[in-house]
Amino acid sequence: MLKRKSLFATIALMLLFTVFVTACGGANNNKPAPASSATVEETVTPEKEEAVVEVAETAPTEFRSYTTDKGNVQIPVKPQRIITDYYGGELLSVGANVVGVEPSAFDNPFLVELLKETQDVGYPTDLEKTLELKPDLIVVMYDENYDALSKIAPTLHIPYGTTTNINETVKLFGDIVGAPDKAEEFIAAFDQKATEGREKLKGIVNENDTFGIYELTDKGDLWIFGDNAGRGGQVLYNALQLNMPAKNNNENQTLQLSMEVLPEYSADYMFLTTYDPEKKGAQLEELKKSSVWNGLSAAKNNHLFYNDFDTYYRYDPIAITAQIDLFVDMIIARSEESKK
Repeated sequence: MLKRKSLFATIALMLLFTVFVTACGGANNNKPAPASSATVEETVTPEKEEAVVEVAETAPTEFRSYTTDKGNVQIPVKPQRIITDYYGGELLSVGANVVGVEPSAFDNPFLVELLKETQDVGYPTDLEKTLELKPDLIVVMYDENYDALSKIAPTLHIPYGTTTNINETVKLFGDIVGAPDKAEEFIAAFDQKATEGREKLKGIVNENDTFGIYELTDKGDLWIFGDNAGRGGQVLYNALQLNMPAKNNNENQTLQLSMEVLPEYSADYMFLTTYDPEKKGAQLEELKKSSVWNGLSAAKNNHLFYNDFDTYYRYDPIAITAQIDLFVDMIIARSEESKK
């Protein structure tokens, strides 16, 4: 037993050294994610050695092959401790134990309670923190640290846009964590809430009314969104089955607009989020003064909605499900205002 432990420690030392050497290549800062990574030292301390040994000794023994763009990866049939960058909500929706996630997940109002026992692992995913948390599976949207992470635990690269709707997403992650039953339960609950939402809107909106999703940036850029780019697209167009602006027609999930063409892409109901991380408010104030903006039929009919970015940007299954009630309630409330 002593010899086995000594050999294990030696292998662990070699593995850990390889991880830290690989990690020194730096991160790509062009990805749309917060840059927050600590410097990783190459010094191998007894604590780090022990962490790798413990990960190896407690790892599940039952594995299966999972095909990704990085090749086939042997993953646990029933992973128990998962670290991820941007798939916290997706994994939580199927009952996974997420022990580490990237920082912005903690700003997601729909996940705050569910992440109470989850650790911030930074972005790009910090290697030392990952070792400390002893994951048996790592799931990433971006692959800056993929090679280094895959030396710590089996790592799946699931690129952004792999799935196109909530059903596909939940089934995918249910399969990854070995919980297809949880995925089916979640989808059934989502479908029920969507049905209830559609029923509530009967008699409130006209079947020919159009609904548009827009975003203003802190640089003054204006965008329109389709059904799978967050901001509530899956809720309005898939769950509630409302109509897109005719000009948009979902040809582009994201399309930048000029103020000159905005009337062509306007809708009977318009929902605007503002990306303004410093909360300056200058661009939104300027937009509200615009004669083009105020001349839209949605403005004249009191059908303009200014929505919180952190609440409506989110597109994980848990957020999408909760947003159904938010959209239905705001539309009904505005309808009641108009009757007074």
